[in-house]
Amino acid sequence: MIGQKQIPNYIFEASWEVCNKVGGIYTVLSSRAKTLQEQFKDHIVFIGPDLHEPTAPFDEDKKLCPTWHRALAASGLKVRIGRWNVPGSPIAILVDFTPLFEEKDRIYADAWKYFGVDSLHAYGDYDEASMYSVAAGRVAEVVCRDCLPAEVKIIYQAHEWMSGMGMMFLKRALPHVATIFTTHATSIGRSIAGNNKLLYKYFKGYDGDQMAKELSMEAKHSVEKQSAFHADCFTTVSQFTACECAQLLDKQVDLVLPNGFEKDFVPQGAAFAAKRRGARKSILKVASALTGQVIDDSTLIISTSGRNDFRCKGFDVYLESLAQLNARLKSKLSARHNAQMTTKVLALIEVPCWLLGPRQDLQKKLAEKKFDATPLPTPMITHDLHNLNEDRILFMIKQLQLLNAASDPVKVLLIPTYLEGHDGIFNKPYYDLLTANDLCIYPSYYEPWGYTPLESCAFSTPCITTDLSGFGQWVDEVLGHAGTLEDGVCVIHRDDDNYFGAAREICLNVEHLLALPQEERSKVQHRATALADKAQWKNFISYYYDAYDFALRKSEALDSGCQAP
Repeated sequence: MIGQKQIPNYIFEASWEVCNKVGGIYTVLSSRAKTLQEQFKDHIVFIGPDLHEPTAPFDEDKKLCPTWHRALAASGLKVRIGRWNVPGSPIAILVDFTPLFEEKDRIYADAWKYFGVDSLHAYGDYDEASMYSVAAGRVAEVVCRDCLPAEVKIIYQAHEWMSGMGMMFLKRALPHVATIFTTHATSIGRSIAGNNKLLYKYFKGYDGDQMAKELSMEAKHSVEKQSAFHADCFTTVSQFTACECAQLLDKQVDLVLPNGFEKDFVPQGAAFAAKRRGARKSILKVASALTGQVIDDSTLIISTSGRNDFRCKGFDVYLESLAQLNARLKSKLSARHNAQMTTKVLALIEVPCWLLGPRQDLQKKLAEKKFDATPLPTPMITHDLHNLNEDRILFMIKQLQLLNAASDPVKVLLIPTYLEGHDGIFNKPYYDLLTANDLCIYPSYYEPWGYTPLESCAFSTPCITTDLSGFGQWVDEVLGHAGTLEDGVCVIHRDDDNYFGAAREICLNVEHLLALPQEERSKVQHRATALADKAQWKNFISYYYDAYDFALRKSEALDSGCQAP
């Protein structure tokens, strides 16, 4: 017992992003692992897809959980059991879901028969995700049924629609397993925003089922909605998304589980300073090589990053703010008759695109000992793309005339690759490059939580986000007012109508930071860190204990025929 709460003996968590770095859910799970491992030593088990990636952060251990190995093999499931290579080193089971494609039609028929899940309009990644989901549920079913004592209390938590179907089949097979379904963002909400519809102005008029048909999202919406209704405990990550669930899934969430962060990911003291020096040197060297201009360490480095979701992540507003900033600084420098224009701001865009590979001309130039002042073609991008002439981000950079000319005080760098330490240009992981920043900017239009601004603060970097993000709303709630740059997190207002106004506010805040003396910048950095400290998992994990208690009590009540809580 923790207080008077019921706690499980075993926790199984299923997600497509276990040992598979795709987006924010990876960070949710990997950063929380240590905190749960300390409480539930090796009784917290993550189940992910076996994608046979040689670079996956997974260390197989064939001697780990031998009885589980035998039971799973006997059931015909192909798995690898080992440790997830993150702080806490929790047990992870990677399951090969491809054999289930032979059963796909029967699985979908049963999903309709038992749960009302409509898979008729499935396309894209639906089949792959569903087969993984069912395979993950079967792994938990075999372990819980054949390897664990009957009296133990078990939680199975499924993340996103991609894990929901397996959760429902597991609950049907083993009713005593308490289930939690967590949606980090509704598929319909994200789709409405991503299709340039006005999500907020007409929010109360949207019907989730109707929009699913209009946007060809019936299958994903169906499994997500039914998972929400069939789980013992339905959760999401912010009050922002809780409202979305009620409107678009017709289901109130039972609890909100805000996302925290683990400080073990952040280097401290001299180690942090060394990484920052190295990261800045690398970034400035690349920018100098691309532009043919010496960009020195006095330059303010800012960045945005995240999934390649152009509108939802606010990359359009970010670029518009840079164009405004470039024009303002250029005007100010010209007014002072500054004969030699110098770079004031280097703005990074760290967003995976349709990557072809590292630029060979850039690699060659970086290897030269003598500096070459000749700019490279398209000096705004570090890697080659398959669709270099059609990429949406690069197109807008050119459209706004952010061309990295010598007369531009704002230089822009698109880094279109996953930063995992072997990209061919920087060869540093994302967190190492994050240390180089003086400011991070995330002007999200749709952001259920917002891990990137929280990570920024954890790495002592102030940030700008919006009140349309769960994290931004949390910051305002903690501060008791709209966050400003001096607070460490500036929370700007965004709605369906203030695109240019939001960009201007970002522009003015960057200009304000440029003018701050180093002593004041240091104070802002400390305040950003202090906010991140309030969002550590040690402060947020209690919400998960509430969810475990809720699910266990609900499951027991249903099993005994009593009224559920």
